[in-house]
Amino acid sequence: MSGLPRQMWLAFASAALFSLLINTLMLGPSLYMLQVYDRVMPGQNQLTLLVSSAALLLVLALVCFLEIGRSRLLVRLGMELDRTFAPRVMEASMDAQLPALQRNPTQVFADLTVVRQFLTGNGVFALFDAPWFFIYIGVLFVLHPWLGWLGLACALVLLAIALGSRVWTAAPAQAAADAALALGAEQQSVLRMAPVIHVMGMLLPMRAAWNHGFARQTQAQERAESREHSATAVSKFFRYTQQSLSLAAGAVLVIRGEISPGAMIVANLLMSRALAPVDLLVGTWRPLLQAQSAWARIQALLRANPQQPPGTLMQDPHGRIEVRGLSVQVPGKAEPILRDVNLDIPAGSMVCVLGPSGSGKSTLVRAMLGLWPGHGGQVLLDGAALSRWQPQALGQCVGYLPQELDFLEGSVAQNISRFGALDAEQVVAAAQAAAVHDLVLRLPQGYQTPVGESGVRLSAGQKQRIGLARALYGGPRLVVLDEPDANLDEAGDQALRQAVSALRAGGVTVVLVTHRAALVQTADLVLLMRQGQVAQWGPPAQVHAAQQPAPAVSVMQGTPT
Repeated sequence: MSGLPRQMWLAFASAALFSLLINTLMLGPSLYMLQVYDRVMPGQNQLTLLVSSAALLLVLALVCFLEIGRSRLLVRLGMELDRTFAPRVMEASMDAQLPALQRNPTQVFADLTVVRQFLTGNGVFALFDAPWFFIYIGVLFVLHPWLGWLGLACALVLLAIALGSRVWTAAPAQAAADAALALGAEQQSVLRMAPVIHVMGMLLPMRAAWNHGFARQTQAQERAESREHSATAVSKFFRYTQQSLSLAAGAVLVIRGEISPGAMIVANLLMSRALAPVDLLVGTWRPLLQAQSAWARIQALLRANPQQPPGTLMQDPHGRIEVRGLSVQVPGKAEPILRDVNLDIPAGSMVCVLGPSGSGKSTLVRAMLGLWPGHGGQVLLDGAALSRWQPQALGQCVGYLPQELDFLEGSVAQNISRFGALDAEQVVAAAQAAAVHDLVLRLPQGYQTPVGESGVRLSAGQKQRIGLARALYGGPRLVVLDEPDANLDEAGDQALRQAVSALRAGGVTVVLVTHRAALVQTADLVLLMRQGQVAQWGPPAQVHAAQQPAPAVSVMQGTPT
């Protein structure tokens, strides 16, 4: 598999060396049988039997230790795979999820598990053992050339069966895997929307759609397993036939006096041992194909989301934002979401972003925070590109309240403090700044109240007000609020206005997506977006005047009417 670090390839090489030693030592039982049938039994030499048995026991013990060592080496290789790639996969999955375009972000972790299980399973042993069947074939040639040629012919037939099975089962196996992924994503979507589906009577059509996807997945699975089992049956048929052929060939040579009866039995054992890895390959094609597909998806994710160099700037930002020629394009969509956006927001300013639905307001504020990578132009904070800022240091100076608000599993205090070192004074200060302190105290356990998964134990208004406290935690210098008043009642709306006023008084840069006239009138600058472009930009009065229709002029009098 391309993309593995050098130390992992060295571990594979070590495992291959272990396999060479194991397969070489496994000649011991064959040589032991040859001694017993051709020397001990005819000569009734018990001392030879005792020495041969002791030597065989030593060889088998050494094989046991080598197999244990090989297994442990592969297990450690699997753990090293997780340690090496799991952090990168996590980062790449989060980067891919920032624009909310990745359909199933958890699938890549299942892919990593598939690769690890293959590398530490029996299938990889077949890959290691298969090349060393030449050792056994060579011994067969020593016993008699006919036996060697028979072993080679059987190996070629089995290899042809294995390759044919790969071609025959590859497409159905891939189709079954794709259908399973699609069904899993659909299941997650349906479960996430369960309340809406239940209340709005959508269960029957959703069930019909799910049944259709489930039937497609089971049909693909049945087709793949049917072909795999058929290929395995053909392989078993030939293996049974091969055993009979090898015995028959050995019997003919014994009758002719060209080999001994002991050599006939040993040849049958050696041929079975030589062909076992090749036969095992037939049964491991599907896990191998699944591991290859999983690894290809992991590599595609890592290539699409390369590791960004760590930023170097760590000073507290002042909050000046410059947007230069910013364009944002969704893959697969012809029209860009944002087109050539240019803005200069002074530090300490309050900016209200207006515009109809779909005009690119949320995309713009997300791009300002680096959450949606631009396909053209750039965003500067205090004159430096966002990539130059150290993420952790910058994150502590930025507050963000997204339109779709979620919480992590934990307490109210942990979510407000962003799951960092819990500073009770700063948590309370942020809650008071968001005017949510009294609301939190009325919760069953106050600040220690568990919010549940995605904040399910909180109402929409509570989530929005606690989310505002999280955005204000730590005294940020830049606060971006995307529709922060969507679920607020009158008290919450008043608390929001007070919080925004306090931020302005403190010289904090505030970017606010809203339609509330009371907030727009108090802004320093207003941005009006239309179809992904800047329609109007300037002070509120100027933008408001530009939106008013020109007064009608009387032709007769030449004066406005």
